[in-house]
Parts: sequence; structure tokens; C-alpha cells
Amino acid sequence: MDKTDESKSTTARLTGAEILWATLEGEGIREVFGYPGGAILPAYDALRKFPIRHILVRHEQGAAHMADGYARASGKVGVAIATSGPGATNLVTGIATAMMDSIPMLCITGQVSSKALGSDAFQEVDITGITLPITKHNYVVTRAEDVAPAIREALRVAVSGRPGPVLVDITKDAQQGAASFDFAAAAPAPYRPHPMLRSESESILKSAELIRAAKRPVILAGHGVIQSNAREQVLALAERLQIPIATTLLGLGGMPATHPLQLGMMGMHGEAWVNHAIQQSDLLIACGMRFDDRVTGTLTTYAPNAKKIHIEIDPAEINKNVKVDVALIGDLAEMLEVLLPHLAPISGESAWPREVNAMKGECAVRDIQNLPDTGHLYAAHVMHDLWHATGGKAIVATDVGQHQMWEAQYYKHEEPRSLITSGGLGTMGFALPSGIGAKVACPEKEVWVIAGDGGFQMTACELSTIAQENIDINIAIVNNGYLGMVRQWQEFFYDKNYESSPILSPDFVKLAEAHGIPGATVRTRAEGVAAVKAARERKGPFLINFLVEKEDSVYPMIPAGSALHEMIRRPGNNPLIETAQDV
Repeated sequence: MDKTDESKSTTARLTGAEILWATLEGEGIREVFGYPGGAILPAYDALRKFPIRHILVRHEQGAAHMADGYARASGKVGVAIATSGPGATNLVTGIATAMMDSIPMLCITGQVSSKALGSDAFQEVDITGITLPITKHNYVVTRAEDVAPAIREALRVAVSGRPGPVLVDITKDAQQGAASFDFAAAAPAPYRPHPMLRSESESILKSAELIRAAKRPVILAGHGVIQSNAREQVLALAERLQIPIATTLLGLGGMPATHPLQLGMMGMHGEAWVNHAIQQSDLLIACGMRFDDRVTGTLTTYAPNAKKIHIEIDPAEINKNVKVDVALIGDLAEMLEVLLPHLAPISGESAWPREVNAMKGECAVRDIQNLPDTGHLYAAHVMHDLWHATGGKAIVATDVGQHQMWEAQYYKHEEPRSLITSGGLGTMGFALPSGIGAKVACPEKEVWVIAGDGGFQMTACELSTIAQENIDINIAIVNNGYLGMVRQWQEFFYDKNYESSPILSPDFVKLAEAHGIPGATVRTRAEGVAAVKAARERKGPFLINFLVEKEDSVYPMIPAGSALHEMIRRPGNNPLIETAQDV
């Protein structure tokens, strides 16, 4: 028990529902996202007694994504609440999204009374069984006295080690029953992290030896850089030995985009020179990333001449996809603090960063600020101009698809937690609710939602949440009349058979206006610049419907299962700059 717990050591007799909110309040939770229903109504009845803001969503999936966005933007645990049965199952996609991307989230669900469990009662579902594979842990609470210990332990589990979602299912009678509440007495057992490596350990010494011997090293900076707050340590490693840095999608913002050693994004839609640098490297230093298939391409040809050091907090990720020479298991920042004293700064300028920069050629030119206006509006224009208008300082929540990759390529993220996006699960409908969560977490920051016309329609009901809560958020819909990434794959791999990828959309501006949210439809680049300016100058939400070129594609692209060097390049007749070259 720490001093904070001791100061809260008071005993009172409360209902289980009151204990729930008192525990959350004691843990510093100030906002939750949810939707009431029969099995969770006792908790909602007790909420009025506690200083916790409840954001009423329009669909429980939105609650999970909002809690997710809240956590990504703030680094704190996001909390989602739902009733039993369909309310609980509607959380599943959001829970899986958080699990794949290691996001700390607490989901609280109501459940039928304990005596009715297993009877197929109205709105009964085994939500702990359903979510077992997509949570770090989950609980069924059937007694009021167990509510506080379960909630406190769940919050500890969510943030300990590799973060992730946890679910607590509380029966209705546990909410209605009474018990003594002692916040301090409900404290969970202390977290026991993986044993810390010592400076003289064999793996630390071997890692230092490999790094000193490398001629063409590359740092692979993943989401763990952000989760571990390890920017300072990774930059120290890179600068001390002049090592270029390649970044995963979820790692964007972990390293400053404008740092001279920062190469950009790797993988399927990463920069051509980044993938070539990885393939030609003799040492990869993987920092908080998991070597997923979108990063590596086919494993048989991945960085064939490179030794590999994997610094990772989750032992299960070691050698799961890519066999490594040395594993440093533990918190990334702590591991680097132990490793760095073994590495002296190199003298002079390294030839390897110059060699990598030479690979870029003209395909590195993504600044399209001064390209002539041809009358066509491309998604790249939207992303670049939005970055230019915001100075790269906004939090951007994206959906999944082409616009997600264009955002990653053209919006230069300088700060951690400035990109909110679904990486591992690739969840359409993620942008709008996660952006709401990010804005609730960081009300002082500018937040932009960037969604495709397909994904936006999946959670567009949350416009009502924005209106009811008066959330000051800007929305950019990249509208090309297709499920864009599906259409691109159909173009490349299915002989342009655009089956079921053209999509009809409502007038998004009128839809927004029906919610009391102003907006603008944009058809040219000049109109887009003006609309972004108008959105940024007004207080309150604003929606912009960008009508972009319908059959544009994201380049470069590595076909699924292909090697990193097997890139599809942009055709030469496209007015935007070429973005991949053979090296």
C-alpha cells in the first residue's frame, strides 16, 4: 500500500454500484464513455453521486473506440461501459482493436443477476468467454465486496508490462448489494515486472558488441517508443552512433519527423528508401515493435544479411515472427539506459546515413506545396495542406484505408501521441469515435478526424455525441466514392473488377447540419485550404467533405507476401511526384 492509498483508507458501507464509481474516482478516472441498459442501470443510478463525466455514445462500439482514443492521446486508461448481451458484444471490435495495438483500456459491463447465470436469461451472454482471446485479463464479479478489488486490479493489469484492454463483468445483484468499501484495502498485489537486465549481463554486452561492429545499422522505432516514453533514449542511441531510424505506422510521432536521422515509415506503404535501407542493413535494432507482416513482407527475404537485436517488453513477441540474435526483454527506456553506457560516440561523420539519403532521389520530395493547380483534388493535397495549416501540431485520428496511408506519408508528426490510428486490426469506423476520445482527453489540443467515405458511415452516428457534448473537433472526409483500398487491390490484383467497392454516400455536409454541425464541400485545392482555415478559426465542430480523385492509389505498395524490394511504383502519367524508384 502506498501513501496515496493510505490517505484514502476510509471504510463506508455502499452499494456495489457506488463502490464501482468510488473506486474509479479514487483511481483518478474523470471521464467514461458508455451507453446504459437494464443490467448496468444500478451503476447509472449511482453515477449522480460522483464527479465523473459520462459521455453518452450512440453505439457501444463507439464507446470502446472513444476509450481507446482517450488512452492513445493521454497515456492514461480509457474506460468504456455497456450493459449485458448486445451492449457487451458491441464492445468486441473496439476491445480487439485495443488488444492488437497494446492500448490500456477498462471495459465495464453489466450482467444478469448471479442466480440467472447460465440460464439463457434475457440479454445474457458469456462476455468473458467471448473476450478471453482479446483481453489481457477479464473478471466476473458476483458480490458487492469484490467490485473494488476487481476494478483496482483490472486498472493495474491494463497498464502493467505490455498495456492492453481488461474487462470486468458485474452482475446486477452485485451492483445492488451492499458491502464495506475501503479503497486502500482493495489495492492489488504489487506488479512484478520481468527481471531487469544488469549492465554486465551477457545479452547487454553482446548487443553492444553487435552495434559497435555494424557498418550499416538501422533502428526500427515502433509503438513501444511512445508507450515507454523512450524518445530521449532512442535519439541518444541514434545520434551517438549516427544510426538511421525507420518507423512503423504506430511509431509515427515517436521520433521527430524532421530529425536528420529519421527516414520515415517502413513496410507495405512505407518509403522506398526506408525499405531498401532495411534490406541492405547489417544490423537491425528493433525498439518496441513486433515485426508484423505489413512491416517485413515475406520473412524468407527480410533483411537477409542483418543481425537483429530485439528490445521488447513482451517475451511472447521474441522470435515469434523474426528470429533474432539478441533479445533484451524489458521496458524500452530502461533497457536503453542500461545499454547506452557501453556505446561511445563515433568520431566524425558516418558514411552510412549519407548512403541511405542518396537512395531517396527525387522520390523523397513529398512537399507538394508549390505544385501547379491542375484542377484535380488529390488526397495527398488534403493531407499536405492540413499538415501545413496546423504546423504538424494537431492530434490526427484516422480511419483505415488509403487516406490512412496518405496521412502517414504526408502529415509529418513531430510529437508522440499525435497520431491516433488502428494498426494491427485495421478497424474501419475507428476515426470519428477515437478522435472524440482524444479530444476529451486533451481538450486544449487541436484534433482532426480524417476518415474515408466508407469508414465514416460505419460510426457516423457519433456526430450526435459531438453535438450533445459540444465537442470542438474538426472532421475531414476524404470522399472518392469507393472503398478506396479495396478498389486499389481490385485494380492491382483482380483485373479491375470493382465488385462491391463503389459506395453511395449521403451528403455529408447536410448530415452534419442535421446535427447542428456546420460544414463545407470541397472540390478544388484552393477551396480546401479555405475550408481548413474556416474550420480552425471557428469554435466548435466543423466537417469538410473533400471530393477527391476517384481512382487514385497509394504508392509505393508492396503486395501482401512479397519481399520489401518488390514495390509497385506510381505510373509516370500521374501529376503527383513519383514516390518509389528501383534502387
